[in-house]
Amino acid sequence: MEKDDSFILEIVDENEKASKPAGFNLDQTLEEVDQFIQKLVPGENKFVKCIDPLQELVDSRIALYEQKEPAAKFGLNIDEDNSFFEAVRRLSLIVNNLDEFPSDLAAISCLNRASSTHFRAMLLFECELRALLDNPKRTGDPNFDPKSPNMDGSQGSSKSEDEFPYFSSQSIHVMNQIATAMILAGYEAECCIVYGGLRLKAFDVEFSKQCYENINVEDIQKMSWESLEGEINNWIHIMKFCTTNLFPAERNLCDSVFSDNRLTAQRLFCDLATSLSIRLLNFPNALVWPRRYSTEKLFKFLDIYETLHDLANLDIGNDSSAEEFMSETSMAQSRIGGAVMSIFSQIESSIKNDNAGRTPVAGGAVHPLTRYTMNYLKYACEYKDTLEQVFQKQDKVQGSPRQKVVEQDSKDVTEDDDRCPPLSPFALKLMMVIDLLDANIEMKSKLYRNPALRLVFLMNNGRYILQKIKESAEIYEMMGPYWSRKRTSELRRYHKTYQRETWSNVLQCISHEGVQVNGKVSKPILKERFKNFNTIFDEILKTQSSWIVSDGKLRSELRVSISSVVIPAYRSFLGRFKSYLDNNKQAGKYIKYQPEDIEELIEQLFEGNTASMAPRR
Repeated sequence: MEKDDSFILEIVDENEKASKPAGFNLDQTLEEVDQFIQKLVPGENKFVKCIDPLQELVDSRIALYEQKEPAAKFGLNIDEDNSFFEAVRRLSLIVNNLDEFPSDLAAISCLNRASSTHFRAMLLFECELRALLDNPKRTGDPNFDPKSPNMDGSQGSSKSEDEFPYFSSQSIHVMNQIATAMILAGYEAECCIVYGGLRLKAFDVEFSKQCYENINVEDIQKMSWESLEGEINNWIHIMKFCTTNLFPAERNLCDSVFSDNRLTAQRLFCDLATSLSIRLLNFPNALVWPRRYSTEKLFKFLDIYETLHDLANLDIGNDSSAEEFMSETSMAQSRIGGAVMSIFSQIESSIKNDNAGRTPVAGGAVHPLTRYTMNYLKYACEYKDTLEQVFQKQDKVQGSPRQKVVEQDSKDVTEDDDRCPPLSPFALKLMMVIDLLDANIEMKSKLYRNPALRLVFLMNNGRYILQKIKESAEIYEMMGPYWSRKRTSELRRYHKTYQRETWSNVLQCISHEGVQVNGKVSKPILKERFKNFNTIFDEILKTQSSWIVSDGKLRSELRVSISSVVIPAYRSFLGRFKSYLDNNKQAGKYIKYQPEDIEELIEQLFEGNTASMAPRR
């Protein structure tokens, strides 16, 4: 028999007839049900008369909702929906407190009917929640206003329907009502299973839109580096997309749908983020599987480490539900950090093992190993902060053998200058690499038979190292001004030694001492001096014009220092003794150069005799 809502919602005493009292309304009825439940006395006969109408109301409404399309059962009539949710809430309070109600046969029969109706309501909610989650762009009442007094305001933080997660404010509000009702009714587990499963499915769809697919360990091990590099770029993209777009949006959705149950929202989001992250972390974990990477692969691994750092800093809460997320992320970051250290350490091995023949670099130029190492370090130090984190984490265990070595190295490096702050583990590693390079360059310099050329080689490479360090603010900051001053002083020493090795014999030829015998200028000695000067200078010019000093400033400094000692001495010698030669013809035979010629020829030194040589970095 069909009954209208006003008849179904009546609550009458035992002796009253089933009639609608004047002024009867739903709010009043629900209030009376609340009062009845609070004042319930075991065995009171009003029980059945109170519960049956409520149960029948919910039953009839369920039948009406079941006739509607999925994902469109609620939201078309907000007032009607609100009354239904309120009625189900009362029914949930009754069903969840069965022990407090009468135990006579009539009451038990009534409670059984109420429980059955309550279960139907939960099935309706679960099916509608599933449909809404599966159909995010569903539309409903065009006049829906999330800011109306009937709304809880939890949708205010949701994004546009054209952005992930694509839900309208109306859909979020309905899901919020369903989730609240199911959790109150004791169906939290069922609600969370539906929500969590379908949200994972939604993320799979988003991953597909971003062209990301999971790759297993076996596939990674078979890939060439070119293919693997592309996969790394894809992985970094999807991870950044998750941390900056998907996860924050999902967090807002969880908070909106479960606004009345914050702990549930926190746990659901955390479980979802953990599940997705573990899946995504399979890729970097597989990368560090037994496979050796060359030094130039360092930078992609640093990109991965930075991406994992962003993931680790994602705020998903600080309770026990976040422990697995933090643990998995930290382990992946540690593995990639270990790979970074292993790859970076290979630069040391490449320096130690560089035995490229016994032939010195032509012209004393900068060695290719110096160029490669310093450019590599300069590029690596663009990731200075990340490398500092990596090395700091590896050395953070106090008292470990490695930590003791680091501390001793720092003490040894800084003990000569009290103004130097303690060095970080990465700064020490950087200094060790440069020290190894210095030792290698020193060893290679011994391949040159000419002592002066050996010094030019040392100046070239030392100057290149110093300039690269000064060009990189990151390296210079770590090495410190003390190291720079020490290196500059060392280069000056090379410079002075070069001048002494090369030009001391030249200066000896044009020295005023020893030209006079018994107080008179000896013409044979004078002629021999000019002759020797010409021979030695010609040989230097022929030899050292083929030498290479690629740094323009160093080349200019060398030429200026040579000119400053040779030209004044030659001009003085020439002016003092030119007149002692017998005639112009004899003077022309011995005086091959004028001071201006000497100055011009000095400017030809260190050019490498190759006008087409392009400037090098």
